[in-house]
Parts: sequence; C-alpha cells; structure tokens
Amino acid sequence: MGRLFGTDGVRGVANADLTAEMALGLSVAAAGVLAGPGGEPGRRPVAVVGRDPRASGEFLEAAVVAGLASAGVDVLRVGVLPTPAVAYLTGSLGADFGVMLSASHNPMPDNGVKFFARGGHKLADELEDRIEAAYWEHAAGRPWDRPVGAGVGRVTEYGEGFDRYVAHLVGVLPHRLDGLKVVVDAAHGAASRVAPEAFARAGAEIVTIGAEPDGLNINDGYGSTHLDALRAAVPAHGADLGIAVDGDADRCLAVDGTGADIDGDQILAVLGVAMREAGTLRHDTVVATVMSNLGLTLAMQREGLRLRQTAVGDRYVLEEMKRGGYSLGGEQSGHVIVLDHATTGDGTLTGLMLAARVAATRRPLAELALVMDRLPQVLINVRDVDKARVADCRELAEAVIEAERQLGDTGRVLLRPSGTEPLVRVMVEAADAAQARAVASGLADVVKSALG
Repeated sequence: MGRLFGTDGVRGVANADLTAEMALGLSVAAAGVLAGPGGEPGRRPVAVVGRDPRASGEFLEAAVVAGLASAGVDVLRVGVLPTPAVAYLTGSLGADFGVMLSASHNPMPDNGVKFFARGGHKLADELEDRIEAAYWEHAAGRPWDRPVGAGVGRVTEYGEGFDRYVAHLVGVLPHRLDGLKVVVDAAHGAASRVAPEAFARAGAEIVTIGAEPDGLNINDGYGSTHLDALRAAVPAHGADLGIAVDGDADRCLAVDGTGADIDGDQILAVLGVAMREAGTLRHDTVVATVMSNLGLTLAMQREGLRLRQTAVGDRYVLEEMKRGGYSLGGEQSGHVIVLDHATTGDGTLTGLMLAARVAATRRPLAELALVMDRLPQVLINVRDVDKARVADCRELAEAVIEAERQLGDTGRVLLRPSGTEPLVRVMVEAADAAQARAVASGLADVVKSALG
C-alpha cells in the first residue's frame, strides 16, 4: 500500500494508476472524513464537484459523483471550471467540501483528484491521512454506511458557478484594465471560458489563444508550461502584456510587451510592491519557497520588505501565510496566492492583478519587473531514477557539498524529488550562467549514476 496523496492531491495516469474504482473509493472515504460535524444540523452534507476538460475527467467525475451520492452527500456539479473556482464556490456556497478532477500542468493522459475542506481550503496532512486510511479500509472489505431511500445524495447541475466566479474576480480588482491590450493563453484548459471573460469584463481588449479544449489538447503547446506561443503573440498583436495559465488555472506566468518572460518570482515582486503601496501587504511580508530565485530575496531587501521561505509546494506557502497572517505568497512556477481574495493559487486572479498594476501605474510590465534582477538559474529534471533515495544517498550529499563549495556566497544548490512527477529536480543558481550550467550538469550526472 503506497502513499496515495502527493503534494497536490492524488494523481496518476487516468484509467491505469487512477481508475474509476479508485476515484469512487476516494470520494466515499472523503465523504466520511470531510462531511462530519460542522455543517448545518438536519441537512445532508453538500459537495461542489468540478473538473478540467481532459477526456478522462468525464468518467472520473461520474465515479466521484456516484461515490458521494451513495455516501449521502448532495452534489453541486459545476462542470469545467478552474481549480480556484471550485475552491471559491465551495466557500461562497457554504458547501461542506469540494472536489476537483485535474492533473493541473501535467500532460493529458494524467488526471487527479483534489479535495477542498469547508471554506474552500486545501486539506491539512492529517485530513489526507484520514481519507487515505478510510480508503484502504474500504478497499480491504470494510463496508461504508450506505443510506437508502430519501437518504441518498442528490445531484444538481450548478450552471451559475461560472458567472458567480467571474463576478468575484472582477469585483476584487484594485483597478480596471481599460486601455490595455492583453493576450490570454488558457492552455486549452479549465479557464478557456473564464479567463477571457474576466479580462473582458474588467475592461481589457483581449486576444485569446489556447482556448479551444477538445479533451485531448490540454497543456499541449500552450499555457504556462509552454510559453512560445504567447511570446510570439504579444508583440505580433502589439499587446501590452500576455498572461498564461496552466491546465487547471491555479498558476500564472506572464510575458511583457517585448515578448520576454515574467516568472512567478517577478510577479510576486511586482505585486508585493503594489500591495505595500495600497496598504494590503500584511506585515510587509511576502512568502515564497526555497526554489525562488535569489534575486527575489535581494529585491525584497531593497524594497524594505520581508521574505519568508518555505518548503516547495503551494500548500506549504499557504500554511505559512495562515500561520503568520500574511496576504501574499507563491512560487516561481506561478502559483500565487492573494489570501484576501482566494484560498489557493488562482492564475486568472494573478494575471488580472498584474494587469491592474500596469493599468494603474501606466508603466510597461517590462519596467515594473525591473524591481527584481533574476540571477542565472539552471533547473534540470532527472528522470528514471529512484527519487525516494535522495535524502539517504551519501554520494549525492558529498556532490552537493562540493558544488556549494565551488559556488561560495554567489550562488546556491537545491536538489529535491518532485512531489507530482517521477523525477529529481536539480537547481543551481550562480552569478555566472556558464558556471550554473556546469555545476547543474555535473550534479545531474551524479544523480543519474547514484540513483539510476
């Protein structure tokens, strides 16, 4: 019995690793854990269920809905919407929990099941452990409580979720986008309708790419993991900036008017300064992960802001934000959390707020992004190795010590197993790009030989 939950729900190749039977079992287990005390007395628990447009999401959604209803949970089925929309609707509709079917930025054959607790919050480790334990108990033959007659859950199509979520996004913007031209890349994913509509309602002139999902093309050549199309489209259309979300739209990366990338660290820097000026950056602190570029640390110091760093994963960023009462945090990958308006990373909201900063200052995004200088950073993903042995491999530990000695105070090394994919990530920063490449390549070779 391996661990089911990774850093962001349960993921795997749909119909191979993640089957309909597993999805049904997980939903039943989650119902027993998440639909407990705390809801309104005398009514059945309610769950919001959404998905991204992957073909496999159709049968997995059916399995989840069947499991929930069979466990006595009423289901509000919101259809294809972003992950942060499901989180928002879970909270705003007063549901007991939410379920999202998505593998985010992963390729189309993958899919995943992600749960949100009451209020639209990501699950604590303890809740995931309880769901997993219940799942394995049911799989081993222990029956669950099966209501009959009027006790079974009812399933309702909730079509109002789209407008409710878009209205929320536009309503929290600090400045309208009138006069801006924005290219929106929706990754052929869950935000293919939401993101263009939100930018249009906020006043922007929009050009839309990557917004024709067919169930098979999610993240394929478009979105935050494939920026080439956006880099070309922004200058070609004379746009002020471009925004790219990933398949489930919990991430956002950007492109300035020249076609240059603006990554999650730069977005955090720009929004951190903007929120500080507006008085909404609580404790003058930004939360980021250890994967953030050293340039972000230096930028925050120059701006008189504090930077708190966490383990990799937006869930750990969120935990630190809640613990310290902070309002802005995120990852270099584009997971940005604005806690006053969202309970999780929201790519569309992030893009809107970045565009709002451009509109409010009347300064190009390229100029705003100069608040931070990115140090050369090389990331190598080493596949086909035993990532579970990273922490205990002496040869690897000695190689990291030697790499850090070579870099001195001008760079750093980070080596970690991916929480969502079967690989080990080698990240090296240095003042010189050639040195960063050389050190990263050498470490990657050691990872292959030691863990292969």
